[in-house]
Amino acid sequence: MNMKKQSITLLLTAAILMTPLFGQAQQEAPAAATQQMVDITDNNGDVTTVKLNPQRVAITDIYPLPSVMTVFLNSSKTIVGIHPTSMSAAKNGLLGQLYPDFLNISTGFMQGADLNVEELMKLNPDVVLYNAESKSQGEKLRQAGFKAVGVSAIKWDYDVLETYRQWTDILGKLYPDHGNVAEKVDKYSKDTKAMIEKRTAGLTDTQKKQVLFLFLYNDKKMITSGKHFFGQWWANAVGAKNIAEGVQLGNSNAVITMEQVYAWNPDAIFITNFTSAEPEDLYNNAIGSDDWSKIKAVENKQVFKMPLGSYRSYTPGVDTPITLLWMAKKVYPDLFEDINIPQETRKYYHDIYGINLSDEQITTMFNANRAAANGYQVRAQ
Repeated sequence: MNMKKQSITLLLTAAILMTPLFGQAQQEAPAAATQQMVDITDNNGDVTTVKLNPQRVAITDIYPLPSVMTVFLNSSKTIVGIHPTSMSAAKNGLLGQLYPDFLNISTGFMQGADLNVEELMKLNPDVVLYNAESKSQGEKLRQAGFKAVGVSAIKWDYDVLETYRQWTDILGKLYPDHGNVAEKVDKYSKDTKAMIEKRTAGLTDTQKKQVLFLFLYNDKKMITSGKHFFGQWWANAVGAKNIAEGVQLGNSNAVITMEQVYAWNPDAIFITNFTSAEPEDLYNNAIGSDDWSKIKAVENKQVFKMPLGSYRSYTPGVDTPITLLWMAKKVYPDLFEDINIPQETRKYYHDIYGINLSDEQITTMFNANRAAANGYQVRAQ
């Protein structure tokens, strides 16, 4: 009996001693799971092994991507570094209001296209999402020991929806438990685009409005969207004609003159939030010595500043469906008379994000201020 009691006592003692060990292992399991690695093939075809569900992500000069990632995760807390141009959009648009933590993200490691490796090291990122078009930036990051994943804004010839889908595909591989919002945005965008195409399908070439995009405009330079920039996609998507599509220079290289604008004489002009210029500047000939008074779009008050919601509409982003509706109605008010933009905006943000926008927030989205362009610099060509 004594030996039996002794055996039982030893077993109970061992069980008591082992319980904390099992408890500790169970507590450590989630932490171990976050260390799981995943191979990411980036938009340059390079394969990088990074942490699954990285908790510290830096993003260089892919300006819209921080907003896309924030909405994708419904949080900005895993982003530790962004470009100042991404921050100025958040401060002057809705993103900073919807995700206040975003405004605390560091921006000191980027200035223009220059990457400060020492400042980036201080952020200790698990992975750096960099501009895939800057292969030298990728090499610099890898040589410094960072896990670098290239993300492209131009690989899909400025197709706004396809580029957005490719970005969220990479995010989905990094964060496989997320992505529901991205799928909703993608579907909403495609459905909206299909509806607009159906309504504008009957327009003849002569009925199609000719639109000009001012990507950047100041007293020194005027840049439009030629065939190979996002303006071409927007014009096609709303059944209009990009009057500068004959300009072959891609991206922000399409510098034009006032003489070309006179020759084109567009029906409508859309100004992006990458420039501080406003419609009033054209109406009042307030920039340089340019005289806009005889341009059809100016005479008919058809000059519009593009929206700024979660980011600057024009690039891929989460506000694409609303911007499509807004632009279609500006170009063809009769075809979209039944579309109430404030109501559609409120419904979209509620359905997609579960957010009830105030009237003031909606007004701000469609009346961005000049400061929204702060930090943007045209890259040296």
